Amino acid sequence: MTTTDTPRIVPPVSANPELQALATQFLALEARLLDEGREEEWYGLLDDELLYTVPIRQAAEPRSKEIDRNAFRVRDTKAHVRTRLDRLNTDHAYSEIPPSRTLRIVGSVEVEEIDRPDVIKVSSALLVYRQRGIDPHFDLIPCRRYDQLRLTPSGPRLLSREIVLTETALATPNLGVFL
Repeated sequence: MTTTDTPRIVPPVSANPELQALATQFLALEARLLDEGREEEWYGLLDDELLYTVPIRQAAEPRSKEIDRNAFRVRDTKAHVRTRLDRLNTDHAYSEIPPSRTLRIVGSVEVEEIDRPDVIKVSSALLVYRQRGIDPHFDLIPCRRYDQLRLTPSGPRLLSREIVLTETALATPNLGVFL
């Protein structure tokens, strides 16, 4: 095999280092706020036009067709998130009694500038550790997230998030936590 036969691996275009740092810091702050149960502060990081989705992944389909973006486990706007947060503060959020203890590990952050100067695309990998009460059982929820962040004078705001779960059948009993 000659050097001309060797496949070339082309790295992605380097992101603006300032935008890369901004996005990475945003994701780290968001993870910490949610892990510490500071949902109201996290809510402040959401854009008013938020769309938060978890599409269905189908195991029997080829990889190119396994994500069904017309069917969702979750499809929330900011108003839906507000309702979920308000419900957590009642005695009727049974899926979160006792509350989950979580640790979010965010990595593989990639940033891409798009044709809108006030919005960037961010891809990240997320692993959520979740445990409840004194139960020794825990959940690991792996996923990849595709976000759009709106850049505002007050800092970045989460404009959209698509969460692609690695698993097709969830091992966790519910998605009562935000990913």
